[in-house]
Amino acid sequence: MKELDGLNLGVALCGSFCTFAKAIKAIEDLTQLGINVFPIMSFNAYEISTRFGEASDIISRIETITQKKIIHTLADAEPLGPKNIIDAILIAPCTGNTLAKLNFAITDTPVLLATKSLMRNGKPVILSLATNDGLGSNLKNIGGLFNKKNVYFVPLGQDDPIKKPYSLVSDFSQIQNTLSMALSGKQIQPVLITY
Repeated sequence: MKELDGLNLGVALCGSFCTFAKAIKAIEDLTQLGINVFPIMSFNAYEISTRFGEASDIISRIETITQKKIIHTLADAEPLGPKNIIDAILIAPCTGNTLAKLNFAITDTPVLLATKSLMRNGKPVILSLATNDGLGSNLKNIGGLFNKKNVYFVPLGQDDPIKKPYSLVSDFSQIQNTLSMALSGKQIQPVLITY
């Protein structure tokens, strides 16, 4: 994917901790394509250790892969758009909380502030969802963001329709193709997939 080589891409992680391994793998894959990844984390993603890993280990791994300090404060996130530091942003994982706030223009985390700063400049925003209420309370927010210009979704589906009937998770293996199409102003299809 030659068109991705040299791209300055913000990659933001929110607190869907169970998908961090997939997100870190995506960051590795993106950097191997020659993408200049700027890592960003929400307050919770940066500070909380869980059964899926110690925060310090996750931070160290991401900073080693990207060769950059993680942006985790509002002050550090704000200039990304206005100073044209990044060309696009990928939120992977994008939680239901972040999804809802983004739909209603709430910018109270580094991830949301960085995203807003790109939206105002008409740059691509790519969302890779991981939310337990995607087919519940957050369905209206998915619809709202589908109608916003320059917002693109990584294909998603129900990861466990029996035990978690409202849960939606993106296919992280489709991030590169989604990003490539988003840079051309197109939404990858199909958006809805079956696991």
